[in-house]
Amino acid sequence: MMRPSPYDWLESSLDAIHRADWHRSVKPLLGKPGPVIEREGQILLNFGGNDYLGLAGDARLAQAAIAAIQTYGTGSTGSRLITGHRMVHDQLEHAIAQLKQTEAAIVFSSGYLANLGTVSALVGKRDVILADQYNHSSLKQGAILSGATMMEYRHCDLANLQQQLRDQRAKFRRCLIVTDSVFSMDGDLCPLPPLLDLAETYEAMVLVDEAHATGVFGQTGAGCVDYWGCTGRPLVQVGTLSKALGSLGGYVAGSATLIDFLRNRAPSWIYTTGLAPADTAAALAAVQVIQQEPQRRDRLWQRVDALRQNLQSSYPALPKGFQWLPSQSPILCLQVDRPATALHLSQTLQSLGLFVPAVRPPTVRTSRLRITLMATHTSAQVEQLANALKTVIGG
Repeated sequence: MMRPSPYDWLESSLDAIHRADWHRSVKPLLGKPGPVIEREGQILLNFGGNDYLGLAGDARLAQAAIAAIQTYGTGSTGSRLITGHRMVHDQLEHAIAQLKQTEAAIVFSSGYLANLGTVSALVGKRDVILADQYNHSSLKQGAILSGATMMEYRHCDLANLQQQLRDQRAKFRRCLIVTDSVFSMDGDLCPLPPLLDLAETYEAMVLVDEAHATGVFGQTGAGCVDYWGCTGRPLVQVGTLSKALGSLGGYVAGSATLIDFLRNRAPSWIYTTGLAPADTAAALAAVQVIQQEPQRRDRLWQRVDALRQNLQSSYPALPKGFQWLPSQSPILCLQVDRPATALHLSQTLQSLGLFVPAVRPPTVRTSRLRITLMATHTSAQVEQLANALKTVIGG
């Protein structure tokens, strides 16, 4: 008889994922990113990415990346503290600090690493983390790595957060409140000003993840901290370079003391290779574009408003089992009753020439279509999306 393999459980686990309609696989795109993509041999209107300003395919970012490769090569070769630091890293960190109106900034090799390293550096076993239950995975994993006690509060429920602060704060050395500013799978915003007021009252630190807000919100694209009028208040701002900035990497912005501390204590910055020169230069070019071209943000919000108005006029009441989730961002989510329903809707939209992804557990608690808009979508493309949604929903 053959002895059972210690890996036999993998196949049965995969079978369970398939039965639940949770299984996912990668499908390559051809060509540059943009509002029109080629996927599985089909030309599709793209309403599924996070390239909110349409910069990932911008020639200026590509030219900056090429110039950086010619100057610095293709890789950073090591940790920033050893051989991985280049002048272009300094330039990008200065530009981010200027955009965010903070004393300093530090660039990580991804937004995920920025959250892992920052959370695990700021708190430890004697501390507590209070986290919005809808936070991104990177914030949750950072809390686990830190060894701190982690407690979730109900989504955007500041009364629940205050109750936990009242009950728990005095039991711990430090307290860190962590939240997304734009919740990526719902589209709603954190009520940041009163949250910061609570933090001040209970002597808690605040880390806000601006991944889906950077470049999109605020007068200059600085994010929700600027949008809510909270610039200058004490907090830790984390974000990504891979969404509206069209490149790769993550950042933390805050006081000079915070940034110097992270250079010495954030493991996911200290022990990993520095961000590649091409990505760094492309992100630097993107920061310059969003400051020089505010009309990109204006055009994005015009597209968002047009879609919302069209959908609101078309659906005073949705069919049973369908619900638009509250959104204040370029992310609009149609919640449905089952994973199979989300998959069917996504596949039907693809047959009509649109890419709108189905998002299912365990990524989210309830299945949904996740629609994202770009500044480079045309009015006609947004109208085509609205008409296709009417077809698949039954309007």
